[in-house]
Amino acid sequence: HHQSHAASAFYPSPYKKASVLCLDGVGEWATTTCWKGDGNSLKLVWELDFPHSLGLLYSAFTYYTGFKVNSGEYKLMGLAPYGEPVYVDLILEKLLDLKEDGTFKLDMSYFNYAAGLTMTNNKFAKLFNGPARKSETEISQKEMNLSRSIQAVTEEIVLRLARTIHKEQGGDALCLAGGVALNCVSNGRLLREGPFKKIWIQPAAGDAGGSLGAALVTWYDYYGKTRTVNPNDDMKGSYLGPHSTTSKITSYLDSVKAKYKTLDDEILMPKLANILATENVVGWFQGRMEFGPRSLGGRSIIGDPRSTKMQSVMNLKIKYRESFRPFAPAVLAERVGDYFEHNTSSPYMLMVAPIIESRRLKMTDEQSKLFGIEKLKISRSDLPSITHVDYSARIQTVHSETNSRFHALIKEFEKQTGCAVLVNTSFNVRGEPIVCTPEDAYRCFMRTEMDYLVLENVILDKRQQPKWKGDESWRDEFELD
Repeated sequence: HHQSHAASAFYPSPYKKASVLCLDGVGEWATTTCWKGDGNSLKLVWELDFPHSLGLLYSAFTYYTGFKVNSGEYKLMGLAPYGEPVYVDLILEKLLDLKEDGTFKLDMSYFNYAAGLTMTNNKFAKLFNGPARKSETEISQKEMNLSRSIQAVTEEIVLRLARTIHKEQGGDALCLAGGVALNCVSNGRLLREGPFKKIWIQPAAGDAGGSLGAALVTWYDYYGKTRTVNPNDDMKGSYLGPHSTTSKITSYLDSVKAKYKTLDDEILMPKLANILATENVVGWFQGRMEFGPRSLGGRSIIGDPRSTKMQSVMNLKIKYRESFRPFAPAVLAERVGDYFEHNTSSPYMLMVAPIIESRRLKMTDEQSKLFGIEKLKISRSDLPSITHVDYSARIQTVHSETNSRFHALIKEFEKQTGCAVLVNTSFNVRGEPIVCTPEDAYRCFMRTEMDYLVLENVILDKRQQPKWKGDESWRDEFELD
């Protein structure tokens, strides 16, 4: 399991030599593994084993704060900036023995995952003064503080492990995989404060990426094939899924009597940029689908980041999800430094970085005193829809080499507005998988309050569509994440 994670991180990376760190819940018995990659060789250096797991520790807090294990961890990360790290000392004193080198042992008397059917037990609940929050009930300041605290502990462990690996192996490049590598806040800190100058993370860092890793292990390790390093990386922007032709798209749309126009890019792009600049929400479906959990401009819902209402509209009327959840900026790769304190590429939306000082809006003393979700009501920058409450953003740099059409759209939006950034979120509603086919996309478009849909060169205006015949039971089709 961890060999597949490590292979998925190292072999497609832009480095001939690199250290590799894999962090997840558990695979076979390993929970944390360290590897050394050189050419087509990948060797295990050391491992930490079950039940002592950073991934499962984070999942325990996901469970206790009322979110779903193995899918709600990113909510915990998104909730963290609303809280204060008041439980850090308690976590370090009671739940785990953390060493200076980043290795740790959990006190299993507080956890139930090794032998029971829940993550935490009554002793854990007693330590934090009450039972786990019931799913879908109101989120209190306590959950926000717990999120902030376990996030801080996670970041500290990752930083210590990275320092240890650097001390042991030297070198300036680190590759990451495993579910914990999707913690983009931790990744951002690792890049800014850690010992490695270069970091590359497998975009499908969770278990889905194991499929790719298993194939690469076979190719390089078993068959001993020569590895040629691509200086940009070998993931092709992670656009590895299926695509649809315009004829397939129009054939489906005709079958449901949809109203649409087919436009060449030189007409479509300026029209679409204008639609976005007037605060419309657009479903954007083009090229090959992304491999991994992030929509990267293949199957995306996009909007204007300058809009003060875009975050709440997208969360509540399009995605049907919690209001606190942040959205990511898709920024032209060549303009990233004009908006964020970040100077390297981040094509897979796996790094969080601060908004540059000149774009921040200074808060009044009164606003500074706000707590919890109240913080959400204050615009933090001139791009309020993508700026989190701690002035950070989860960046996707868009490159003309890997996604020329998405790059061209943002370029046109910049030409019309002076802003080289769009809001980018996954094309789905809460609980559903990301749309894959034109049929999926049209259905999602019609079930939500999206304004326009673009399928390759086909554009649809919601106001012109025939009445959708689906019933409301579709919301029960998938369990909420």
